[in-house]
Amino acid sequence: MSKTLEALSHPKRDPDKTREALLMAGFHEIHRHGFQAAGLDAILTAAGVTKGALYHHFENKAGLGYAIIDEIIAPQILGSWLNHLDPQADPIDQFQHVLRTHMESAECEDIELGCPLYNLIQEMSPIDEGFRLRLHRVVEQWRDGVARALRQGQEHGFVKPDIDPRKTATFFVAAVEGAIGLIKAAKDPSMAAESSESLIMYLDTLRPARVTVA
Repeated sequence: MSKTLEALSHPKRDPDKTREALLMAGFHEIHRHGFQAAGLDAILTAAGVTKGALYHHFENKAGLGYAIIDEIIAPQILGSWLNHLDPQADPIDQFQHVLRTHMESAECEDIELGCPLYNLIQEMSPIDEGFRLRLHRVVEQWRDGVARALRQGQEHGFVKPDIDPRKTATFFVAAVEGAIGLIKAAKDPSMAAESSESLIMYLDTLRPARVTVA
């Protein structure tokens, strides 16, 4: 076979696109079935690549899982909660907006499958230190971002001066993830609305008391 014919019959893949396809296929398979039950054959079929391509980009299945946390789950979580925050604006309004957006855009699949971060924390943190460290890093970045926004809110008079931003952020992140876990267990869309409304009401308690003039 000539080099020209060989090139046509085996077109050169774009390594970046191949890697991206593996990450996205792996993410969806893991989100639906969990990491341990996720099938490599299903991932390869969805990505349209060979097993050789998988092992070219990732050392093993765990390596793929680690990359999914770092490159897909972390940007999703941090992007939705932190990336669009305006440090000069009211952080309570902004977090309430995110909660309402999540509540209004939640689909049946989201409710059925739950949060990919929460799912992997529950499944993999007790048994794999590589997963635990990466998942903990995402939670810490999320918590740090919420605490920073609350601290800035205090500086601008949007948030009570006597709350501890770090402790409040810890509670808020835990409440969000815990609520998502309960919603997944119940598979009840109404619980998503109730949880979001309750968290929105909690955020209102962080506002300074209004001074009324007689």
